[in-house]
Amino acid sequence: MTALGDLIKIDDRTVLVLGQELQFERDQPDVANALVHRAGDTLVIVDTGVTTAFRAALRAATDRVGHWSRALVLTTHGHPDHVGNNDLADELGVPAEHYVPAPDLDQMRDPASYWVRSFDRISGFASLPAASALADKVVSICQPMRPFGATTRTYEERPLERIRIGPLRFTGWTFADGAVRVLRSHGHCAGHVIVHLSDCSVLHLSDEGNGACGAMADADQLKIQTVLGAVSVLFEEKEATLLTDGHTFAVRRGAEVVAYLDGLLEQAAAMQASALRLTEESKQVQPSAFLTRYTEAIADLGVGGANPNPVFTAMMAVNQLRELGLRPESGDVDAPWSRPTAYNPASAPSRPGPD
Repeated sequence: MTALGDLIKIDDRTVLVLGQELQFERDQPDVANALVHRAGDTLVIVDTGVTTAFRAALRAATDRVGHWSRALVLTTHGHPDHVGNNDLADELGVPAEHYVPAPDLDQMRDPASYWVRSFDRISGFASLPAASALADKVVSICQPMRPFGATTRTYEERPLERIRIGPLRFTGWTFADGAVRVLRSHGHCAGHVIVHLSDCSVLHLSDEGNGACGAMADADQLKIQTVLGAVSVLFEEKEATLLTDGHTFAVRRGAEVVAYLDGLLEQAAAMQASALRLTEESKQVQPSAFLTRYTEAIADLGVGGANPNPVFTAMMAVNQLRELGLRPESGDVDAPWSRPTAYNPASAPSRPGPD
């Protein structure tokens, strides 16, 4: 059993600070794990979570990794559970830098609008509060929210680098003389990055491993699956030996990591196969009926993911329909979805008229 702010020591200069699960009914925000590491004389903080209690735990962790004289705060993506204490960079008493992904700036400035966009997709066919009410709930429980500090810049203000790790090639940015590698992944949401700490052999997956199917409106299923496969190769090649992430309260090691990531890819294929079976019975799919049966199907598969709850299950269901190529026939509440025709009507051969 873990508690908010617990520390897992990885080595003398690396600590994982544990967050907590989301519990809407108790007004408990999900808080992402944070990684605290020292690369030479540079303190590296990967994500800052949210809540004052987690901020205190982060400060305590910075005292556990040895002496540092400068600081680097890295944000993996813009969701509230990862960015609430980003201004901590201003309070460390040393020269500091803070970087965030440019595609996530809008949601960091206006998180309510971002969450309304994601929740709007499930309005009307899931027995849930209105999108605006759900968005207000997410924002209200993730407080205080300080996503920007005096030194905040975007990664994209630095020249993009080609980064080779073993047999794989990525694009991203390096810091601390190459000991810290920020790799673009862009699956869980539009700006998502993962972080490789070469001197302690840690790969921080953040939320790319949250589950076999992304839930957010800006999630990209292909990119999620691609990065899971690439990270598996890094572990097979022993270019990384320890895996941490945003919401699993543990450190995975070696061959265990490959089995875990392969399992997520197998789940992704099984979930899509189940969704396909549910949509093959009729040319039109009623979203509310699909959601009920899809929820049952993923329960039978034993698929969970981070923070399993009806809201995120409904969001995954919508993404699964889109992944299969279906589209809503209108903007009406619970409008049926179907596959677009596979030809261009304008170029279809004309039929001869009556004699």
